[in-house]
Amino acid sequence: MLSSKVRKLLVSTLAAVVAVSFIAGCSTKPAPKAEDTKKPAEQTANASKEAPALAALVKEGKLPKLEERLPKEPLVVKAEKIGTYGGTWRTVTKGKSDNALFERFIGYEPWVRYDETWSGKVIPGTMSKWEASADAKTFTFWIRDGLKWSDGKPVTTKDVQVAHDLVQNKELFPGGPAFYFYNGAAAKLTIVDDRQFKIEFASPNGLFLSKRAQPDTDWMHLLMPSHYISKYVLPAGKDFVDAEIKRLGLKDYPALIKQVLDWRDTPELPVLFQFKVKTGLSNGKAATFERNPYYWKVDTAGNQLPYIDQFVSEIHEDINTMTLKALNGEIDWQDRHIGTSANKPVFIDGQQKGNYKLFETKPTQMNTYLIQLNLVHKDPVLRQIFQDKRFRMAVSHAINRKAAIDTLFVGQGEPAQAAPLQGTPFYDAEFTKQYTEYDVAKANALLDEMGLKKDAKGMRLRPDGKALTFTLEVANNQAPQGSDYGEMVRKNLAAVGIDMAVKVVERTLFYDRKKANDHDAIMWGGDGGVEVILEPRYYFPTTDESAYAVPWAQWWGSKGKQGEEPIPAVKKQQELYDQLQQSGDPAKQEQLMKEIIKISKENFWVIGLSSRTKEYGIVRNDFHNTPKDPMWNSWLWPHPAPMNTSVWYTTRTK
Repeated sequence: MLSSKVRKLLVSTLAAVVAVSFIAGCSTKPAPKAEDTKKPAEQTANASKEAPALAALVKEGKLPKLEERLPKEPLVVKAEKIGTYGGTWRTVTKGKSDNALFERFIGYEPWVRYDETWSGKVIPGTMSKWEASADAKTFTFWIRDGLKWSDGKPVTTKDVQVAHDLVQNKELFPGGPAFYFYNGAAAKLTIVDDRQFKIEFASPNGLFLSKRAQPDTDWMHLLMPSHYISKYVLPAGKDFVDAEIKRLGLKDYPALIKQVLDWRDTPELPVLFQFKVKTGLSNGKAATFERNPYYWKVDTAGNQLPYIDQFVSEIHEDINTMTLKALNGEIDWQDRHIGTSANKPVFIDGQQKGNYKLFETKPTQMNTYLIQLNLVHKDPVLRQIFQDKRFRMAVSHAINRKAAIDTLFVGQGEPAQAAPLQGTPFYDAEFTKQYTEYDVAKANALLDEMGLKKDAKGMRLRPDGKALTFTLEVANNQAPQGSDYGEMVRKNLAAVGIDMAVKVVERTLFYDRKKANDHDAIMWGGDGGVEVILEPRYYFPTTDESAYAVPWAQWWGSKGKQGEEPIPAVKKQQELYDQLQQSGDPAKQEQLMKEIIKISKENFWVIGLSSRTKEYGIVRNDFHNTPKDPMWNSWLWPHPAPMNTSVWYTTRTK
C-alpha cells in the first residue's frame, strides 16, 4: 500500500524524473501447430529469418545454420503483426524468491501447455503429440523431432529418463511430485525410442495432462539435459556429488541440485526457453537473459523467435522503487508487484509522460487474502479452539471488511469468503457471503457460547486459564498490503477480546514453518476461484499450501504414512477427490467437486476477507503484440506465458 505521503512523492517525482477458462478436463488430441487463434495482420517479413546477431555468428562459422538449429517441425506461433528483431524487455523483480515472475514471463515450456484462452484444452509444447488410453492410465508422448537444448545438444528420451531417475530420490522429493507419484506409487516410465516414451499409472489419472501443463518452476517440467545433469544423479555420481558439495560450500545434496538446476542463475545449464541466463540473480543487482539460438518456435513467416534480444530484470525489494521505475518509463511490460490498487491513480496520471498505457487482467483468485487458523496445531488447546467452527465464525464476524476494502483497495471489491467465483459451475452465492457481516455482538456471543471467558482487561482466556493469544504470519512478499490488512484484523479481534499479533516472515522461513506445522495462523491469497478442480487447496487439505491443516494434507498425500489422520469430514472430501482424479469424465469430475464444495461450505475451513476485482499492469507504447483483451491473472495458467511472449517486440530505440 502507498501512503498518501508516498503517493504525493510519486506524483511530484513525475515532473522531475519522467522524461517522456475454467479447466474441467483435458484434450487428449494434438491441437493445430499454431499456438494461438488470432488472425495475423498484414505481414512484412524480416530481411532475415533469424536475429542479425545470430546470422553474424553463422557467417563467422561459430553457429550452425538456422535450418540445422530448428526442429523439423518448429512450433508456429501466430501474432497480431510480424515483429522486428532487437531490443530488451525490461522488468523488475524481488530477487531469488520471485520464482513466479520468471516462470510466467519467460520460463514456461512444458510437455503440453495451456492454450491462450484457457478454453479447457492443452496444446503441444516440447512434445509434438500424445495419446491417452481410454482408462486414463497410460500416456504416450513424442518429443518434437529435432528439438535441441540451448547448447545445441539434441533433446531425446534420455532427458526424460534422467529427470525420472532424479525425482525418485526421496531426499529430494520425500513425497514425490503429486502429478508423478500418484496414489502412493511412482509413475512407470517406458522408453520406446529416442523420441517416444510412455508414462503409466497403476490407477486412472484423469487430471494428468492438465497437471502436466501447469507451471513447474524448480524441475524444468521433467525434461532435463542428461548430458549436463547425469553426473549429479545418485548413486552413480556419488564421488563427484560429494566433491561438488564440498567445493561449493553447500550443506547437502538437495542444496546442490537446487543450485545446478536453477536456470535463473546458472549460465552452464542448457535450457529450452526463449532466453538463457547470462548474468544470474546472485549478483544482487539484475538478472540478464540473452536469446536462445536454438529456440524451437517460429512466426508464420518462418522467422525464428523470440524477436527480442534480451530479457533484463532489475532486483528491487522496495515496491516504491519499482513504481518509480515504471513511472519513469523504465519498464516495458509488467503487472506483478507494481499493479496494486493504491498505485493505480498514480499510474493513470503518469501515462502520457511515461509513454505507457494500462492493461487489464482478470484474477482467478477468489479472495484478496485468507486467514488460515491452524486446525491441527501442536498446542492441543489452540487446536481445540481453532477446530471449533464457532471460533472461526466469530473471527469472521469481528472483521470490518468494508473499512479494509475502502482503505487498502480504494473501495474495490466486496466482503467474501473462500468460495468459487461466479461464472464457474461451482458458484454458491450463500457460500460466498456466509459470516461476512460485520457484527461485533454476534462475534462476542459466539465466543461466550464457547466458554472463552474474559479477564479483567476484557481479553479472552483459553479453557486452561491462559491468555488466548496467537500470531498471524504474513510472508514478506505479501507486505506491506497483506501485513496492513493483518493489522486491521488485529484491531478488530482485540475489540472482541482476542489477542492476535501480526508478524512479517521472510518467504523461505514462512514456507519452512508452514511445512513443519510450526505456525499459529497464516495469511495468503485466495487461489482456486476459477481453477476449482485443479487448485482445491482451500476447499479441503491437499498439500502444504493448505496451511490450515498441513498434517491432514500430508496424511492424504502419503497414503497414511506421514502427517495425521484427518477428521471424518476431511477424509470424506479426500475420498471424493480420489474418485475425481480417477475419472476421465468431466461431468463426473464436476459432480464430485460439487460434493467437496458442499462439505467445505458446511465446515468453513478458512476465513475469507474480500473479493478481487479486475487488475492491471503497464505496457510501454513502443512494446508490441501484447494482449489487447483482459487475460486471466493466474498461477496455474501462468500469465502472460500462454499468450506467447516470444512474439512480443519493441521499437524502443534507447
